[in-house]
Amino acid sequence: MKLKKKIKVAIDSPAGAGAGTQAKLIAKNYNLFYLDTGKIYRLVAYFKITNPKQFNYANIKKKIKKLKIKDLQNKKLLTNEVGIVASIISKDKKIRRLVHNFQVRCAYCPPKKYNGSCLDGRDITYKIIPDANFKFFITANVKTRALRRYKELKQFKKKITFNEVLKSIKKRDKSDYSRKISPLKKTVDSILINTTNLTKRACFLKIKKIMDDKIKS
Repeated sequence: MKLKKKIKVAIDSPAGAGAGTQAKLIAKNYNLFYLDTGKIYRLVAYFKITNPKQFNYANIKKKIKKLKIKDLQNKKLLTNEVGIVASIISKDKKIRRLVHNFQVRCAYCPPKKYNGSCLDGRDITYKIIPDANFKFFITANVKTRALRRYKELKQFKKKITFNEVLKSIKKRDKSDYSRKISPLKKTVDSILINTTNLTKRACFLKIKKIMDDKIKS
């Protein structure tokens, strides 16, 4: 779909709400550059887990500077252990500053072949792209989100129980909503999308209609 002008889409959501899936569908439909911002923190967390002795700000800065989108597709970043560590390091001011700069570049300077950008994360609507053309807060009840994450992890043959995932999701929520630096929150100008009882397709069509109506107006 060719747009008359470049657009920016910002999506915030708690873990397992389906925001990543919807962001990918939106990006594909409107030919937008897509970035899963949470994966950057997971990449840094994975670096900390696998290279604890080399884990320092100088090396983190180098890693983010050389970061390629394909680096974020490593399936090892999806483990529960990485997610927990990512939640902890995301509270670090210096790390957030390094990641923030990369996110902003992706949002405002995507490759020319795209019609704009679509980013999802925890503070995108008010911290990374405060002037986004479209802002969405995608959520679902905690059990639904835990079940989705559980099924995702089982696809990778991870030995984990549903209750362990549920506990992890609740812990992540508490961390994301209560942290002092860039906490997860719904902004007044964000459109709430609850995916608890929606299929992926139904959710996408709901978002698409909202966007199409505004684009055409």
